[in-house]
Amino acid sequence: MLDSTHQTATLPDIAQEEKAHIGGQLQWVGMSDIEMPLELNADVTVKPSIARVRAEVSLDDSVSKGIHMSRLYLACDRLFSEQAIDFDCLSDLTDEFLKSHHELSSNALVEVESDILLRRKALVTDNAGWRAYPIKLSVVNCQKTGTARYLSFQVVYSSTCPCSAALARQLIQDKFDRQFDSETVHKADILQWLGSTDGINATPHSQRSTAVVKIKLNNNQSQVPIEHFIETVENTLQTAVQSAVKRADEQAFALRNGQNLMFCEDAARRIKQALEKSDRVQQFHLRVTHHESLHPHDATAEAYSE
Repeated sequence: MLDSTHQTATLPDIAQEEKAHIGGQLQWVGMSDIEMPLELNADVTVKPSIARVRAEVSLDDSVSKGIHMSRLYLACDRLFSEQAIDFDCLSDLTDEFLKSHHELSSNALVEVESDILLRRKALVTDNAGWRAYPIKLSVVNCQKTGTARYLSFQVVYSSTCPCSAALARQLIQDKFDRQFDSETVHKADILQWLGSTDGINATPHSQRSTAVVKIKLNNNQSQVPIEHFIETVENTLQTAVQSAVKRADEQAFALRNGQNLMFCEDAARRIKQALEKSDRVQQFHLRVTHHESLHPHDATAEAYSE
């Protein structure tokens, strides 16, 4: 009977024993969507979640059949099972990838995607609720350019169209002019009219919108600065979608939308300006999408660091 403890010595290893029929170097080879538990070392307390990990190395040996994918998986398993994840340990993980593939590879990368839950306060009341934010942590370790660390995330917000708001105001003005055609107008009558559906006969269109931001961080950034950058974007836009909402919160949200009318260009420029002021950011890329309620298509704007 074959002893299972010695079984690996007799099993064929095609990747190591055979050469490629068609040679050539490959930029990246590995695995994606590896399921791992995720605990983050972040600037805010984050509940444990599930990670989807991409682990890859370059295949520089043009005649080698392939890489050792199990080595990548086992290295990820050791890291994600034992400690909280930050950029330092992900950088160390890419070093381990290269050490285990020293004869094959000179570049390595790891990406960690997840949805994190953050507790967000209501605008006015004492209530709070959960918001989910898609995030991605990336470390790219290249022989020629060194190591780079990236944080990507998405923020969902409300955008009210400035053009639509102006058109609505014009309709309200026209209605007012027809309603109050005399020289003398009493304040009480105006207040009653403004509070009626007959008075405010038009409202601007608004829509749920998304901002996707990717930031190249300084290499001394170890802890994951999730809350810092999410709050930077949300405070810049002022209209992040809410979780727990009572009527007072909804009214405050309506006020914020009215005070922050935005085309997609306005939103992109606001975020760009905020990121340009941050000393934690080396480079960035952002894309905003306004999922139009007027059209069946979206309005989009994109910006890069200069």
